[in-house]
Amino acid sequence: MRIIGIDPGLRNTGWGIIESKNNRLIHIDNGRISPPSISSVGERLLFLENKLSVIVKKYNPNLSAIEQIFVGPGTGSSLKLGMARGVSILVLAQAGLQIKELPPKLVKKTITGYGSASKDQIKSMIEKLLNTIPKNEDSADALAIAISAQHIGYDKINSKSSDSHNGLNSAIAKALLKEKNV
Repeated sequence: MRIIGIDPGLRNTGWGIIESKNNRLIHIDNGRISPPSISSVGERLLFLENKLSVIVKKYNPNLSAIEQIFVGPGTGSSLKLGMARGVSILVLAQAGLQIKELPPKLVKKTITGYGSASKDQIKSMIEKLLNTIPKNEDSADALAIAISAQHIGYDKINSKSSDSHNGLNSAIAKALLKEKNV
């Protein structure tokens, strides 16, 4: 089972690919997509869509997981994060992947045992769990998201998700697959 984890952002989107074989986690690859900062928002989103599409096609994951939005005090940054999440979800849906959204605290707790773990604690645990050094903080977070999805199990995540999200994700994926076949 191959899983892609996505830590979305308009400036930096982390991605990580793991594989689960015989109760072992295997690191496949990880990285960060960083659109040029001088680009317009539309150009940055297009850059993200193009790069993430290439990654999904190259690694052909079976499942996907993305971090849920954490809404902080800045509504502008939350809106920009939402745009990057939307593009990421679209790419995953176009690939026909089931998309699971994981709360940041759940990811931290799954990886470190502590829901308010620091970025350094997450990176350190990723290094131990996968016997690799993530390329950056964003990809470490994405690997943590992928590991959390595998550890928790998709059936359990699925039952905790709202039916409207599952129905919407499923409908988007089916519609996109139909469009490809036309």
